[in-house]
Amino acid sequence: MKTKRSSTSNSIAEKQATSAPSSPKLTGARSPSPTQQLGALDPGSPMGLGDADPNVVDHFRPIEVNMTLSVPTDKPFPINAPPTDRPVRLYCDGIYDLVHYGHMRALEQAKKSFPDVYLLVGMCNDLDTHSRKGKTVLTERERYESLRHCRWVDEIITDAPWTVTQEFLDKHKIDYVCHDDLPYASAESDDVYAFVKAQGRFLPTQRTDGVSTSELITRIVRDYDKYLRRNLERGISPKDLNISFLKEQELNLQKHVSGIRDQIKKNLLGTREDLVGELEDLKAELRHTKMFWEDRRQDFVRGFSSMFGSQVNKFFGRKRLAHDASDASSLDSASSTKRPRQEDLDRGARSSTGSFSDAQTSDDAAAS
Repeated sequence: MKTKRSSTSNSIAEKQATSAPSSPKLTGARSPSPTQQLGALDPGSPMGLGDADPNVVDHFRPIEVNMTLSVPTDKPFPINAPPTDRPVRLYCDGIYDLVHYGHMRALEQAKKSFPDVYLLVGMCNDLDTHSRKGKTVLTERERYESLRHCRWVDEIITDAPWTVTQEFLDKHKIDYVCHDDLPYASAESDDVYAFVKAQGRFLPTQRTDGVSTSELITRIVRDYDKYLRRNLERGISPKDLNISFLKEQELNLQKHVSGIRDQIKKNLLGTREDLVGELEDLKAELRHTKMFWEDRRQDFVRGFSSMFGSQVNKFFGRKRLAHDASDASSLDSASSTKRPRQEDLDRGARSSTGSFSDAQTSDDAAAS
C-alpha cells in the first residue's frame, strides 16, 4: 500500500514539473494555492484566459517554464550563467498599487525563468512612494498583504529601497534583478539598473501592454459619475463619497434621465403609461429638489447672516457713509454753481436801485 501511494505521488510530481516550477519555499506568512483547485485550467495562464481561444491577444497567452539554465544572449548587456547547485535567487521591485494581471505576469515570468527559482519581491513604503511618485490608492500594509497572496512570490521585503544598491544585492544574496529592460531614470541616474546590467545580474522580463495602475485610475476618473451613482445605489452615503447635496441631486436626475432613455431604446413601441410613469418620477424628483431649497432657503440666509452678518454690515455701512458724504459734497457743489449767494443778490438789488434813482434824477432835470 505504501509503495502504491509513493508511485502515485511520484507520477503527480513528474506531471507538475512539466508545466509549473517546483513548489516555492514559502515564508511563514503565506500559503500556496493548491494546483488541484484550478481544475482543468492551465496554471500558466491567468484563470485559463487564452488556453482555448487561438485569437486571444498575446499578453493573455500562457507563460512557459524555462526548464533549462539558459539565459538570453541577444541583449546589449551581458547576463551571467545561473548557479546550478541551489535555487536561483531572483529579485523584483516595485510599488504594486492596485495589483493587476500585469504585475502578476511579470512575477510569473520571473518565477518561471529557471526550473528552481526563489523569488523575492521588494516594495517601497508610503513615505518614499508618495514623495517620489505620488499618492497611492492602497497603503503600504495593504500593498504588502495583496502581494503576499500571489502564488509566485516566495518572500516579501518590506521597506525596500527606492533603487537597488550593491549592499542590498549582497545582503539578500540576489543572483538576478528582474524587470523590463527599458532604462528607468531617477534624479541620480539615467538608468537605475545600469550597474546591475554591467555586472551581468539583470534578467529582463516582458512588460504587459494595455494595463497599468495609472490606466486603471484613468478609467475610474473618466467614468467618475457612473461610479458615484453605482456606489450611491449600493448605500454608500454622499458624505463618505465626499460629494455635495447638489452633486447628489444631479446624479439622481442623471439616473432618471438615463432610465427613461434606456426604456425608450428597449421598447420604442412601449406603452404610453410606462413613459408617463418615468416622467412622473422625474417630475417628483424635481419637485422634491425645489421643495428642499424652499424649505432650507431661510435657514441658509440665517446661517449666512450669523456667520458673516457683522462683516457685511460693516462693509456696507462704510460704503453707505462714503456714498452719503459723496452725495452731500455733490449737492453743495451744485448749489454753489446754480444758485447765487445772498450777498450777490443784495449787491445786485442795490445796483439796480441806484441805476433807477439816477435815471429818475435825469428825467426830472429834463422836465424842468
